[in-house]
Amino acid sequence: MSREFPIGLTPPDWLVRNLRPQQAPVNKAAVARAALAMALPLAIGLATGYPAYGALASMGALSGVIGDTADAYRMRILNIAVPQLFGAVGVALGALVYGHGWYAVAVLTGIALLSGMISTIGAVASVSGLLLLLNCVVGAGLPLPRPWWLAPALMTGGGLLVLLLALLAWPLRSGVPERAAVAASYRTLATLLTVSGTDHIEEYDEARRMVTQSLNQSYDLILARRARHHGRSRELTRLLAQLNAVIPVVEAAPAAHLAARPLPPEIPEAVHHLAQAVETGYTGPIALHLPVPTTETARAVDHALRHTAEVVTAPDVDPRGIDDRLGRPAALSIRTARAARNVVLSANSWRYGLRLAVCIGVAQALVSLIPVPRSYWVALTITFVLKPDFGSVFSRALLRALGTVAGLVIAAVVLAEVPMGWWDVLAMLLLAPLIPALTPRGYGYQTAAITPVILLLSDILNHQGTALLLPRLADSLLGCAIALTAGYLLWPESWRTRVGDRLADAVADTARYVETAFTADGDPAERARMRRRLYRDLSVIRTEFQRALTEPPPTGRRAAAWWPLVVAVERIVDATTAARVRVRHGAARPSAAEITQVVLQLRELSEGVRDAETLTPVRTDLTGPANSVLEPLRQEVAAARSIASPH
Repeated sequence: MSREFPIGLTPPDWLVRNLRPQQAPVNKAAVARAALAMALPLAIGLATGYPAYGALASMGALSGVIGDTADAYRMRILNIAVPQLFGAVGVALGALVYGHGWYAVAVLTGIALLSGMISTIGAVASVSGLLLLLNCVVGAGLPLPRPWWLAPALMTGGGLLVLLLALLAWPLRSGVPERAAVAASYRTLATLLTVSGTDHIEEYDEARRMVTQSLNQSYDLILARRARHHGRSRELTRLLAQLNAVIPVVEAAPAAHLAARPLPPEIPEAVHHLAQAVETGYTGPIALHLPVPTTETARAVDHALRHTAEVVTAPDVDPRGIDDRLGRPAALSIRTARAARNVVLSANSWRYGLRLAVCIGVAQALVSLIPVPRSYWVALTITFVLKPDFGSVFSRALLRALGTVAGLVIAAVVLAEVPMGWWDVLAMLLLAPLIPALTPRGYGYQTAAITPVILLLSDILNHQGTALLLPRLADSLLGCAIALTAGYLLWPESWRTRVGDRLADAVADTARYVETAFTADGDPAERARMRRRLYRDLSVIRTEFQRALTEPPPTGRRAAAWWPLVVAVERIVDATTAARVRVRHGAARPSAAEITQVVLQLRELSEGVRDAETLTPVRTDLTGPANSVLEPLRQEVAAARSIASPH
C-alpha cells in the first residue's frame, strides 16, 4: 500500500526538478571510445614501467571524453583539439607556480578571470576556458614530472587519443552526421504536423520546441562547415537547400494548428519519406500521396511540401541560388576579432570572470592559510560549479555534492578491493564508459561517474588508497560552499537583468516581426531570418527560465510566475507566422490600422516587462474585424497582456 508524504515532508518543487534525471539515448560509440582512450594509456604506462605517466595521459583523455559530444567529425576536431591546447597552456602555467605560495594564488586568480571571460564566447571557448583553469589548478597543486613540457605533453596526448578514436570512421562516414541532423529536423517536423490542429496543446508546444532546437542544431552544423566550403562543397550546398526548403512547411504548421482541424495522416507520412531521402541521399522520384487542398491552410501545407520534395530529390543545386537563412558566418579572423571585442566590452563577461576569480582567489587563499591535503580539489570543484552555460550555480553546487557522495561509494569499493597494477586497467575499462553514458542524465550523474575515475587515477599517482575518500568529500563540500557564498549569494543578479530584459527584447522583436510580416514589398529571406532569430532567442529564454525553476525561493517562485508569459510570447510569434501564411495563400491582407494597433500593444507590453520585477495585468484595447487574419493574433496578445502576478 503506497503512502503519501505528510505535507511537511513533501520535497519542494525546485528540489524535485534538480534530482529528476533527463531522458537521453546512450551514445554507444562514445562509450566505447571512453573505455579504450582511458584504459590504453594506463596499460602502456604499466607495460613501460611508468604508471604515473599513464595516469597523467588518462587525465588528459578524461577531458577529451567530456568534450566528445559532437556528431559531425569536423566539429569533433574543434570540440576536442582546441580545448586541449588551452589545457596544455594551463598545466604548464600551473607547474611554473607550484609551491610558490601567494604567487600561485595571484596567478590562479588571474587565470580564473581570463577563463571566465572567454567562457562567455561560445561552446568551444567555454570548454577551452574550463580546461585552461582546471589544468592550471592541477599543475599548481600536484608535483608533476620534469622536464616542464612532459606533463602537458602527456595530458594533451591523452586528449588527442580520444580525438583520434573519434575520427577513425571519418573516411567511411563523411557527411553522414550532417545528413542525419537535417533528416532529424524533418522527422521532428513530422511529429509537429501530427499534433497540429488537435486539442493536444502541450504536445504541440513540446513538438514545436523540438523543431526549433533541431533546426538550430542543423543550421549551426551546416553553416559552421559552410564558412570554409561556401560555394565549393556540393553536399553542403544541397543540405543547406534542403534545410531552407523545409522552412515554409515549418511556417505552415502554426496556421494548421490554429485552424483547429487535424491534418490528414498522409502529410506527416510524406515528411517522413522526405526525411528518409535526405538521410540516404536519394534523388529519385518520390510519390507524395497528398489530399486535394480545400482551404488556405491546406493549400499552404500542400504547396510547401511539394516544393520541399522537389528540392530534396534534385540531383544538383546551384550554390548561387542558395540563401543562408541565418546568415552566412563571417570569416574566422573577423569572428575572432568580434569575439575578442565583445569579451573585453561585455559587462556579462566581466561579471562572470570576476565571480570566478573571486571564488578561486578565496579558495587558494584559504588553503594557503589552512593546511588542506590535495587542496587543488577545492578549486576544481569551484571551476566545475561556476560555469555560466552549464546551468544554475545553486543547482550545480547541490548536484555536485550529491554526485560526489554517490561517486565516493563506488570509489570506496574500487580502492578497497581492486589491487594496484593491471587490475586498475580492468577497473578503468568498466568505470570510464559510465561518464558518457551518465552525462546526458544530468550533472549529478556525471559527477557520480567522474569521481571514482579521478580517485583511481589519483591513487595511481599518490598510492593512498581509501585515505583519499574523506579528504575528497571535504574538499568538494568546501568548494561547493565557497561557490554558493562567494559566487552565488554575494552576487544577487537582478531578476530584471537576468530574465526580464531578455524577455522584453523578445517582445520588442516580436513587434518588429509583426510590423514586417505583412509588408507586400518585404524581403522573404529577411522575414525568415527574423522569425528564426525570434524562435532561437525564445529558446534561450526558456532555458534560462528552466534553470531558474531549479533554484529555491524567491528566484524559483518568481520564475514560475513569469513562465506563462514566455509561453504566451511564443504563441504570439506562432499566430503572426500563421497569419502571414494565410495571407500568402489567399486570405485578405489586414489593414495598416490593425497592424499598427497590435504593434503598439506589443511595444507597451515590452516596456512593461522591462520595468517590472513582478508581473501585473495590463489593460488591453484590441478591436478589429472578427474575420480578420489577425484575430487569433489579437487574442494571443490580449492573453499575454492580461497575465497577472500571483503576488
